[in-house]
Amino acid sequence: MSKLTLKQANGIIEQAFAKAREMKIKPLGVVVLDDSGNIVSAQREDGATMFRIDIARGKAWASVAMGAPSRALGGRAKDNPAFFITLAATAGGKFLPQTGGVLIKDETGTVIGAAGASGGTGDEDEACCIHGIRQAGLTADPAA
Repeated sequence: MSKLTLKQANGIIEQAFAKAREMKIKPLGVVVLDDSGNIVSAQREDGATMFRIDIARGKAWASVAMGAPSRALGGRAKDNPAFFITLAATAGGKFLPQTGGVLIKDETGTVIGAAGASGGTGDEDEACCIHGIRQAGLTADPAA
């Protein structure tokens, strides 16, 4: 099993920002976490609001904590809101089951982290993460 490196994490963010500029969306915050939920890298573009990093981290953290992309978690939260409110409280506010968090897998299919973005719509945030992960030579898992 490989580990997510700082170089890979920074590459994911750089490419996510490039995709955001191509898509002409608002300035992003992007966070890349390892498989234990620790921040490997976090950056926000010039002009991104102060909440961008917190929201991006919450999306990525929810994904890696539950082993599922945040899009899938958002769907599950609609069916069981009390449980997901409890998860968010238990996680000290770090858990955000909203589209824009994507699992990162290595060449063996093992989850090695997650990337989360905030600034566009959930779909736009997710697209930026997917692009960044793929450009880093890793596998993006946006759906479960």
